[in-house]
Amino acid sequence: MAAKLIDGKAVSQKIKMQVKTRVEKLAQQGIVPGLAVVLVGEDSASLTYVKNKKKTCEALGMRSDLHQFPDTLTEQELLAKIDELNSDPGIHGILVQLPLPQQIDEFKVITAISPEKDVDGFHPISVGNMMIGKDAFLPCTPHGIMELLAHYGIDPAGKHAVVIGRSNIVGKPIGQLLLQKDATVTYCHSKTKDLANFTAQADILIAAIGRAKFIDRTFIKPGAVIIDVGMNRDENGKLCGDVDFEDVQETASFVTPVPGGVGPMTIAMLMENTLESAEKGLAKTKQA
Repeated sequence: MAAKLIDGKAVSQKIKMQVKTRVEKLAQQGIVPGLAVVLVGEDSASLTYVKNKKKTCEALGMRSDLHQFPDTLTEQELLAKIDELNSDPGIHGILVQLPLPQQIDEFKVITAISPEKDVDGFHPISVGNMMIGKDAFLPCTPHGIMELLAHYGIDPAGKHAVVIGRSNIVGKPIGQLLLQKDATVTYCHSKTKDLANFTAQADILIAAIGRAKFIDRTFIKPGAVIIDVGMNRDENGKLCGDVDFEDVQETASFVTPVPGGVGPMTIAMLMENTLESAEKGLAKTKQA
């Protein structure tokens, strides 16, 4: 039997509609959630992402400001811009598109963003709060994955989740979020010996390694749930994931497609985080 498709496009649409309704409620109180996106350089993939974010913001009735700079921008200039956005009451979320040019220290930039506006969930305070299960903006891609699992009734409790990849953006946080939902979590990475030995034990397999169609049916156990975070190009230049989608069809129980799986969820969760930031700001004003 072919694996069931986890449709990120449909689920993200549902989340965006809920966000739109909440945005309209806020607008009645004179608040428009505002997202500032900072882009340094001319990277075409980054430019596409940024345009998509802007388009989605506007469709949901949110404000979207793009601050684009040449790749000659200094670290000091970027930090000054973040400082300015931190103190702008009309901006509820700040997102600096990564990667940044060599002359700029990514960590310095991430920590300069106010945790209250850290809608990417990358600030050490956000990460720390997430680790101990306290209220925090969750990184958008892992957050989106958890929403997909919940939507399809896939409960991680008691399951063995195997995460391939240990990035700060996806690998590490998704493992922690699964752990909080009572999964047993194994992390694998480029130095893992006999990778298939671990992946074959996975009830839930998260592939986030950036290698086109690397995971085929020989890596997975029958009935596994496969979440493909990869975004690659195959030999024909066609968009594909880390998982050989066709090859795992008869073995997996659920699988996300690429495109149309995890990708749309990332933007939907960014919108939700920005909205939540605006709602928290309003609640604070009322308390004051």
